[in-house]
Amino acid sequence: MEEKIVCSVRHLLTAYQSGKLGDTTMPEDTHPGFTSLEAKRIYYTLPMALNYQRNSYKLWESAKATYEDEETREVFSLSAVNNLNLDSLREKLTKYKLALQPNKHIDTWSRVSRTIFEKWGSLTEMIDQNDSDYLNLKEMIQGKQKKGLPYLSGPKIFNYWIFIMSEYGEVDLKNRSCIEIAPDTHVIQSSVRLGVISSKEAQNLSREEISAVWRDVLKGTEIDPIDVHSPLWFWSRSGFEYEPVGV
Repeated sequence: MEEKIVCSVRHLLTAYQSGKLGDTTMPEDTHPGFTSLEAKRIYYTLPMALNYQRNSYKLWESAKATYEDEETREVFSLSAVNNLNLDSLREKLTKYKLALQPNKHIDTWSRVSRTIFEKWGSLTEMIDQNDSDYLNLKEMIQGKQKKGLPYLSGPKIFNYWIFIMSEYGEVDLKNRSCIEIAPDTHVIQSSVRLGVISSKEAQNLSREEISAVWRDVLKGTEIDPIDVHSPLWFWSRSGFEYEPVGV
């Protein structure tokens, strides 16, 4: 059974790379120009902490508009956020609907920014002090700094954030193969379609348990779990129009 699934996964990976899954523009592909590597990394970090149960495309459109407006760009500066009062921060984050919850989202953005600034001075320094190592960053962010990095420390968002750091943030990530797949709605639907989990398991298993099932399925192959995230996501989003061999 697992060999059949892996065969289907290989076909999906090829289809994704060759454009057979339709429009595969990632939400994060909508971005402004950056003046520095640190600016790029901050841009792909702070909105990620607000990416819970919302449309990712609209989130990054809002992030881009906020970044390109000189009156609101400072929300992407850790030092500036450290000096802004919550009312000013709220006004800037809600102008383009980057923040949808006027209290919770503001607090999350502020806490993540202040934690990084006060403890490391920059996001790049935080990554460097953890040797750009997935396992070190996971232990730190989901452990002793969990309260200071709300939502970013959650298993789903953390794994996707670290993937984005390696793909868009130019982080030469060590132990990349250890990144778990991030089971959102689309990934779960594709997992059921492939027979990785049943419909009942999709309802009853935790996201961590679904990630573990995927790791077992791909064990012994050259495919890292996080590598199948985008193909599965776009396959489901396209309504499963493409039919991989084995399904």
